Amino acid sequence: MSDHDILSDAEREALSAVMLEPDLPPQRVLIVDDDKDARELLAEILGLNGIRCMTADGGEEAWKLLNSTSSIGLLITDLRMAPSNGLELMRKVRESTRAELPIIIMSGDAEARDVIDAMELGVVAFLLKPIDSAELAKMVKRELGMAQ
Repeated sequence: MSDHDILSDAEREALSAVMLEPDLPPQRVLIVDDDKDARELLAEILGLNGIRCMTADGGEEAWKLLNSTSSIGLLITDLRMAPSNGLELMRKVRESTRAELPIIIMSGDAEARDVIDAMELGVVAFLLKPIDSAELAKMVKRELGMAQ
């Protein structure tokens, strides 16, 4: 556990089990980031705003979750990940049956070409880190059709 964790490992496991229940509405957010602390912190922040989240440590795990979990209604992905990056994941999504899935991309290190490529793939937003968590929560709730 890192210094900013508010949940114990046991609480986190229990919460994950509840989030995987099949009868939940299609309002989950899939957060993809190869930085464990960053993705868990973002999931905790959104969770405090009543938003259910799942996490993946990269494009391959995210792709598996997107194909096996129909309740994912929004994808938030980091741009720079290894071995595949956020743009590669977005291209894969846009060429699949989940092509209409809203996507938010974030980066701490983006070039103009990255932003243009992301916009051409139809992202909801391209956010630079550090992320304004209040603004992100509003954006996510709007995209998921949740009352604000």
